[in-house]
Amino acid sequence: MFRTLAKATAAIAVVCTVAGAGLALDEEHAGATTGNGPASRGAAFTGTAKLRVDGHTVNVSCSGRTGDADEPLVLLMAGGGEGLGNMAALQKQVGRTHRACSYDRLGEGASDQPAPGALQTMDDTGRLLTQVLDRLAGDRPVVLAGHSLGGYIAARYTPHHTDRVKGLVLLDATIPHLTRDMNRTVPADATGVPAQIREGALAVNEGQNPERFVIADGPVLSAGRIPVEILRHESQYAEVPQYGPALERMWARGQREWLGLSRNAHLTTAPGTGHYIHTDRPDLALEAITKAADHARNDH
Repeated sequence: MFRTLAKATAAIAVVCTVAGAGLALDEEHAGATTGNGPASRGAAFTGTAKLRVDGHTVNVSCSGRTGDADEPLVLLMAGGGEGLGNMAALQKQVGRTHRACSYDRLGEGASDQPAPGALQTMDDTGRLLTQVLDRLAGDRPVVLAGHSLGGYIAARYTPHHTDRVKGLVLLDATIPHLTRDMNRTVPADATGVPAQIREGALAVNEGQNPERFVIADGPVLSAGRIPVEILRHESQYAEVPQYGPALERMWARGQREWLGLSRNAHLTTAPGTGHYIHTDRPDLALEAITKAADHARNDH
């Protein structure tokens, strides 16, 4: 969750996440800046670089071999309030067998801030994602793997871009109707920690977050039959007074909603995990990504 909530709720994942400990990537090309030119196979570099995208500077990181045009690119998408470093350890693992990249959305990490005073919508962040993929992936098939808010964005983006996105992995993604479900689960007259969770989540959804991104409720659209691997946490709300079980049921229902993304979607509860599945059980995150990437390669 963003660092707008009290210390007592910092470990409770509702929308996004507190900053996690990510390992630094190899920065062989750190600080490099690339222009706006298209690339049919995608930009080939290892480490971090700054891209000029739609008038913004966007911080990106890539690992692994470039491979041929049929090899998918795996794009890792971190939760809100975090930079790409949070998923760096996972990126290193994925990069041993696949081309793997990540990027900071506007307002996060080392990328530019959004336009002053403006809120970002899914159209805005989706347009930036498309242009980042144009630069990093070129004509390659793409697998999006997103945690928390990154998963939400990936899930909203994919149904409109099935020409490019051939696999999707959601790691405890923010649920599709969080505002509605939070209002139903924790009443307005709640006090203490539950009240902080409710008020914090609703504020973040309205755009009070580093990206100034409005996390809107909405139906889950279908992306056809692309492989979708959904992993949800095992236990996250045990310490929330009174409303812990209800919050767990809320989150579980929301994860099941994401099954509507594809006729080839699978939902798994990741044993021994809290919200940070890729940290608590990196083996399960890697397995899901590898499965989706192998499918994308074979179908391309």
